[in-house]
Amino acid sequence: MTMSVEQLWSLPETALVGAYAEARRRYAEKKFERDTHRARLEWMRAKLFVNTPGNVTERKMAVDVSEELARKGQEVREMTRDLDMLKIEVDVIDTMIRLRGAHGAPPVHAEEAAGKPAEPEGE
Repeated sequence: MTMSVEQLWSLPETALVGAYAEARRRYAEKKFERDTHRARLEWMRAKLFVNTPGNVTERKMAVDVSEELARKGQEVREMTRDLDMLKIEVDVIDTMIRLRGAHGAPPVHAEEAAGKPAEPEGE
């Protein structure tokens, strides 16, 4: 995360909303990049499968043992991990915003509530 929870809690509301928007933007960009790499990897697997001679089992084995595809698959897994970290950051900021919204109204004390006359119910 770019900021600690304490720093997020002390931010003004407008800055917190800005940080949330920035985190969501970064998350969307990384997700698009990851999905693009994932689709490219699937395309490379399909291309290798089609261009490899032999029966289905031999083709599948050729795809499974390809070092280039394994390396690309590892890159996609690492991108997924980074994406999960960004999602956590978005969720933490979202939680901060929700908590602040929940504390927006001052608490009602029992003495104040008891001192007010009861409102008549509508007929």
